[in-house]
Amino acid sequence: MVESTHPDVVAFAAAAVGDAVGDVLDDREKALRLYFKVRDGVRYDPYASSMEVDGMKASQTLNAMKGYCVQKAVLLAAACRAQGIPARLGFADVQNHLSTEKMRRNMGTDKFYWHGYTSIYLNGQWLKSTPAFNIELCEKFGLKPLDFNGEEDSIYHEFDNAGNRHMQYLNFRGEFAEPPLADMLETYMAHYAHWKTGKRTAIGDFDAEVAEEMGGA
Repeated sequence: MVESTHPDVVAFAAAAVGDAVGDVLDDREKALRLYFKVRDGVRYDPYASSMEVDGMKASQTLNAMKGYCVQKAVLLAAACRAQGIPARLGFADVQNHLSTEKMRRNMGTDKFYWHGYTSIYLNGQWLKSTPAFNIELCEKFGLKPLDFNGEEDSIYHEFDNAGNRHMQYLNFRGEFAEPPLADMLETYMAHYAHWKTGKRTAIGDFDAEVAEEMGGA
């Protein structure tokens, strides 16, 4: 799933870091360019989520140019590895994840299990980076876009720009070379209403839902 040698992924990573011809970039600068390219160049869409191997592949997310947090984390990990930077997938359970009322009704909870991020090895340490929410989406929700500086962990702010509680990390599940789909599926089946009823794929237009809830923003 983390297809670091797939031709499309290799080309995507090279284009992201290679815009300054002749520059010699260190791993930190490469990782920053890759992070922002995935964060803002690939639209966040939770309705694109999949528990199938093909649906999780980095090349598939790249082809669609959209994905949910895990799919975008997979793509960033693949792009980093394509540039020779060690990367793995991290997961956590969170509350008050950026979502819409319709999504929460479908899920039957405001807890998001197996929220994905990318852990990148830079300067002798593993750093958490979260490329999920593109800048346009953050602006609509009144959130400060989450930056990554390659020197410290970058996970979601507890409060939004208005001071309202935003996201809480409840439980870190660890870091993996590939998405642990069997474990993820077991959790989803146990906790998500639409999975319990056999409707494994919620259908919706996330951008339209956001615009409606935010008053057409």
